Amino acid sequence: MKFLDQAKIFIKAGKGGDGSASFRREKYIEFGGPDGGDGGNGGSIIFEAERNLNTLIDYRYTQHFKAKNGISGSKRKKTGANGKDLILKIPVGTQILEEDNNTIIYDFTKNKEKFLVANGGKGGLGNVRFKSSTNRAPRKKTDGKIGESFWIWLQLKVIADVGIVGMPNAGKSSLLAALTRAKPKIANYPFTTLNPNLGVSYFNNKEVILADIPGLVEGAHKGVGLGDKFLRHVERCKVLLHLIDITEKNLLENYKKISHELFSYNKNLLKKKEIIIFNKSDMLDKKQYKEKEIYLKNKIGKKFEIISVFNKKDLSKIQKVLIQNVAK
Repeated sequence: MKFLDQAKIFIKAGKGGDGSASFRREKYIEFGGPDGGDGGNGGSIIFEAERNLNTLIDYRYTQHFKAKNGISGSKRKKTGANGKDLILKIPVGTQILEEDNNTIIYDFTKNKEKFLVANGGKGGLGNVRFKSSTNRAPRKKTDGKIGESFWIWLQLKVIADVGIVGMPNAGKSSLLAALTRAKPKIANYPFTTLNPNLGVSYFNNKEVILADIPGLVEGAHKGVGLGDKFLRHVERCKVLLHLIDITEKNLLENYKKISHELFSYNKNLLKKKEIIIFNKSDMLDKKQYKEKEIYLKNKIGKKFEIISVFNKKDLSKIQKVLIQNVAK
């Protein structure tokens, strides 16, 4: 299924049914009086968050959504049926924004959470409602009200416990595949991952949801490379796992570049818990490994791990670190 994290759609709630201007017409009953019923209310438009969805692709090709109109009232004081509400399913983590794509209407963070976005129009009144002691045969009735209608934006921010960030080709997809049952595209060139991938890791009966965020490059917050298109998905994560290719020459420079992009996009991102992992240790010999380890201990000033995604002991160690940080 294709990934889509933003869509603009037009929603229109149903119109209320018209009231009826009817009079009783029965044998042996003279001057039967008013008996026109009310119209039914128009259907509303409701959004519901669904945990099993992870894309807004359903809203790419269909952009107009309309709820059912209410049925008009009829004789014998019969009220018209209400229009059926239209329930639209969206992934957990979706935000509804006004047409300016800036003002948030609602933010869905829980499974099965519902929110009524557009109200259906009220049904009109039948002429029986206007009967009085001075007006025994009113012909007045009212039409149903128009339902609310407007353009909105849907914006998905992936919800995960851990967001895996790093430069392109650092091994993020390989780590996700090794820790979970996810099957992201993996290849030895930059920008293999063009969409966020989600996976679930289980360790000692505990569950951790991981998101592989597409590779960031210098200037991403300004739109360079894949741009800031995917930076929004980092905002929801509890912990950031910063993955760095240990075979790169400029280890600290690459780490600082990504940290700068996160800070430039949203200053609060650097307040999140951070796990620093240097990957691809299997490509180093013992001497190179020792030199890199000493260099990093002297320069980075933070706790870090050196691993290979192909080493089961390393993966078990990382799983423990993830559980410890997510549980806190």
